[in-house]
Amino acid sequence: MTRRDFSERDIHMALDGELPGEERMAYDAWLEANPEMKAKSVRYIADRAAMRAALAGVMDEPVPARLRQVVLGEAPAKASVWRSRWWLSAAAAVMLAVGGLGGYVAGVDSIARGESDDQLAEQAIAAHVTYAAEKRHAVEVPASDKDHLQTWLSNRVGLKLVAPDLAAEGFELVGGRLLPAGGQGKAAMLLYEDAKGERISLYVTAESSETSKGTYAAEAGGPEAVYWLDKGYACAVVGSLPPERLSDVAKSAYGQLLAGISS
Repeated sequence: MTRRDFSERDIHMALDGELPGEERMAYDAWLEANPEMKAKSVRYIADRAAMRAALAGVMDEPVPARLRQVVLGEAPAKASVWRSRWWLSAAAAVMLAVGGLGGYVAGVDSIARGESDDQLAEQAIAAHVTYAAEKRHAVEVPASDKDHLQTWLSNRVGLKLVAPDLAAEGFELVGGRLLPAGGQGKAAMLLYEDAKGERISLYVTAESSETSKGTYAAEAGGPEAVYWLDKGYACAVVGSLPPERLSDVAKSAYGQLLAGISS
C-alpha cells in the first residue's frame, strides 16, 4: 500500500478514533518525524480534556428534542427562533460538545458511562503534559513544605491526602499544585522526579460512587495513565515509564494513599 501524506486533519481523526487502523503505524511514525505536529497533537489532547472538564456539569444532560431535530434536519426551524444561521451553528456546536466532543452528532443523547474513566485519565495526562516539563513553575508548593502541601490540598479537594513516599521506586517528591476538575470540582497533582530527571505525577480528585481501574494512553508514544476509582477517590499516576514500572509505582502510590485514609 502506498504511504500517503498526513495532515493536521488526521490528528483530529486519530483523536476521535476515526483514523483507519491500517494507517495507525504510519501515522505514529509521521508524528515522530514531525515534532511540530506531535506538539499540536499533545495540545489538542490537553484542550479536549480542558473542554470536557469545563462542560462536565452539562455533559450528561439530554439535548432538547427540538434542538436535536432542527440540527439533524428532522424538523423545520421556526423563522422567529432560527432566523439567523448563527443560531444553527451554535446549536450544532452545543450538540457536538454534549455529544462527547468527538466531531460527530451520533449518540448525542448521552455519553457512555465508561468514558468517565477516560476523562479522568485524559485530565491527568493533560496536567502532566502541561506541568511536568516546567522547570521553575511546575508546582505551587514545594516538597520542603510537605505538611502544608498535604493539608492545603486535602482541604481544597475535600479528601484526606498524603503524599506517597516513592523513594523505594526511585522517585522523590518535587511538590504539588491545585487544579480545576470538571464543573466546580478541584484536583490535586503531586509531582515526583527520579535521579535522571524523569518525572511522574499523581492526580487525585473526588469521585463519589464509581469503582474502576485500568490504564489509558491518549496517544501512542505519549504519557500513560494508570488509574483507579475507589472509596471516593479518583486517582491516576501518569508518566512515560515502561508499563510494568509505571504499574509498580502506581500500586505503591495507591496503597499509601488508601492507608492514609485511616491514619
